Amino acid sequence: MLKLYIGNKNYSSWSMRPWVLLRQAGIAFEEVMVRFDSFDADSAFKQTLGAISPVGKVPVLVDGDLAVWDTLAIAEYVAETHPQVGLWPDDRIDRARARSLCAEMHSGFSALRQHCGMNIEARLPDIGALIWRDQPAVRADVARIEQMWTALLQAHGGPMLFGRFTIADAFFAPVCTRIRTYGLPVSAPVAAYVDAVLALPGVRAWIDDALAEHDFVVFDEPYRTKP
Repeated sequence: MLKLYIGNKNYSSWSMRPWVLLRQAGIAFEEVMVRFDSFDADSAFKQTLGAISPVGKVPVLVDGDLAVWDTLAIAEYVAETHPQVGLWPDDRIDRARARSLCAEMHSGFSALRQHCGMNIEARLPDIGALIWRDQPAVRADVARIEQMWTALLQAHGGPMLFGRFTIADAFFAPVCTRIRTYGLPVSAPVAAYVDAVLALPGVRAWIDDALAEHDFVVFDEPYRTKP
């Protein structure tokens, strides 16, 4: 069976993508959660992950003797090894677009990542309003997300970006949680897509687990103090 190493579900957006992908697609895997204690070289987190992959980060997918790190590489590997599931869109042009979107998410939107870190259990609309007022780069990131999502939802009729669930939706699931956590203003079609993604059984299962963690990690909490 596949084994997926992840971090805290409340905070780890990178871990969320392959976990949701596997769960939503009905692909069996064993979850191994490695708690965020510290990212120092001698931390339990780094010691555990360093024994599995050379980068010492989550997520890592282990299949027998093979370790695959990096979210995009994991998604491609799962798509290749489970072609019957159809994790990419069926149409060649749509597949190219979906890959482009995932690559853009993978390497871009740095302002949104920096100022609106994933924090599923938190509700921070007041912080979100200040970020929206003071951070034009965050507004630009959200505008780009609005542009890409709206065009695809119009082209394919929703409820997912390419009509049905694909890797692209798994990649943007953490963004949907950020929009909700910080109350970021989005259009009605984008808000409907956010609701649809957050209602997916695989996403709902991740969120439920995140809410059950009750693990306040101080270095992932720039806006809250420990209760």
